[in-house]
Amino acid sequence: MAKQDKENKGVSIAMREAIAYADGAVVSKTLLDKKAGTLTLFSFDVDQGLSEHTAPYDATVQIIDGEAEITINGEKQTVHEGELIIMPANIPHELRAAKRFKMLLIMIREKVTK
Repeated sequence: MAKQDKENKGVSIAMREAIAYADGAVVSKTLLDKKAGTLTLFSFDVDQGLSEHTAPYDATVQIIDGEAEITINGEKQTVHEGELIIMPANIPHELRAAKRFKMLLIMIREKVTK
């Protein structure tokens, strides 16, 4: 079992405080890492993001502070604190920070077959 798995099991996690912002950077912190999937906290400073990419499985993003500009298949939307969005498998998506934001990325590794 990975160290972060042991540290995070059975205890309450204050997600906003569990990760800090860094000037001009994206910061990530893995909370749980299993074959079946991961839970990862991210913080994005202004003008930071993740460039367009696809994944072979759905990815869920829950905004825990601020708001994110998330583009899925060319359609941009703003996702606010307390909201979540599911980015479908095999569809291009990207994330940008017009303002600082923090998010929890939930990845469940089940390949989608066509």
